[in-house]
Amino acid sequence: MAFFNQQTLAKSASLTGTSLHTGSQVSLRLRPAPVDHGIKFKRMDLPDEPTIDAKIEHVKFVERATTIAEGNVKVHTVEHVLSALYGMGVDNALVEMDSNEPPIGDGSAYPYVELINKCGIEQQGALRRTLEVREPLHIETKTGSLLTIVPDNKFRISCTQVGPEGRFTQYYSTEITSEIYEKEIARARTFVFYEDLKPLIDKGLIQGGSLENAIVVRGESVMGKEPLRYPDEFVRHKILDIVGDLFLAGCRFLGHVIAVKPGHAANAELTKALAKRYTHMISMVPAQVIPQGTGVMDVKDIMEVLPHRYPFLMVDRIVSFEGDNKCVGAKSVSINEPYFQGHFPGHPVMPGVLQVEAMAQVASILLRKQFSRVSGIGYFMSADDVKFRKPVVPGDMLLIEAELVRSKGSVGKASCRCLVNGEVASEGTLMFAFVAQ
Repeated sequence: MAFFNQQTLAKSASLTGTSLHTGSQVSLRLRPAPVDHGIKFKRMDLPDEPTIDAKIEHVKFVERATTIAEGNVKVHTVEHVLSALYGMGVDNALVEMDSNEPPIGDGSAYPYVELINKCGIEQQGALRRTLEVREPLHIETKTGSLLTIVPDNKFRISCTQVGPEGRFTQYYSTEITSEIYEKEIARARTFVFYEDLKPLIDKGLIQGGSLENAIVVRGESVMGKEPLRYPDEFVRHKILDIVGDLFLAGCRFLGHVIAVKPGHAANAELTKALAKRYTHMISMVPAQVIPQGTGVMDVKDIMEVLPHRYPFLMVDRIVSFEGDNKCVGAKSVSINEPYFQGHFPGHPVMPGVLQVEAMAQVASILLRKQFSRVSGIGYFMSADDVKFRKPVVPGDMLLIEAELVRSKGSVGKASCRCLVNGEVASEGTLMFAFVAQ
């Protein structure tokens, strides 16, 4: 999932129905959208037809549903639409509505899955925005909700749903893929405990609610238009909501969400934390503006100095020289690198030995400049104090620094390190000698 291309809808399609909380009749249309558009809701019933980005910063209300708003423009209960879009692999779409809340359908996300299947899905020419969780996050609320997300090479959710007095406690754990989502999650319907109905009605909510679009639990009895679709339908619907609420972070995830008694408020807190982490990650990516002028080498220049060729040329550019003693190179790590086919293909990680090779090549260029009067090829003699600090994955921009610490005759030693987003990924001290050909 992390390195797939973005996707949008192949064509538009619409549905109509009753909204859950406002009880209004509404028509909704899904439309294709360009790369990096994300998900936006458009209020066709308002002057100038304003749009709202489906982003966590626009979440204003989280009681029994997730509502986004910007200024006076609101869209209630966005989670089922967003869940279906995420679950079915749609990254960019415009959601047009002629009211302030999507149709509730049968209380699940399945009507939207059917709508997406009717539209079809089209791949786009840009990589997905994906956050690979590398450090755990934990959210705990005063109402007893516990949400944790830990590193994983896939997107997984393990959830425990607990009703009042422990009734209908259910647990379910699953990976989220399009196939699994459509079959195991999308058809799970929303539910409510009977004792909660009056307080919700008193607040003006669930005006469009009925046994046609929700399950009502009274005591140990389950009331609905049809029997339970899954023995553990309640917890599966909680997972459905988590998927939709997390999509408000504006990206996809590699990580394992562990949730106990989740709800929209707790989901929003976790989404805020993830969005903040994603924003920080993006802000740390060095601007890929290569300085021009003397002291900068493109790949053609590099190949005139180094004997290496694909697939062992590990430097794309030399971006700077600082005098004769320091050099900085750059390597864009792509999923198309040949070694990813066999090196942890389910969780691609750049081999550490190739990071050392990248450092060696940048150091060799530095030493070539230092020993411009010495003929021959620079050979690797030793590598000392080599340390690997963090994994390097596809999509990373590797900056490779080499600084000359000692030279004598045709032998030189360089202190080197590889950095990603300003953090050291690997480092070591390398020694070379130039040997005549």
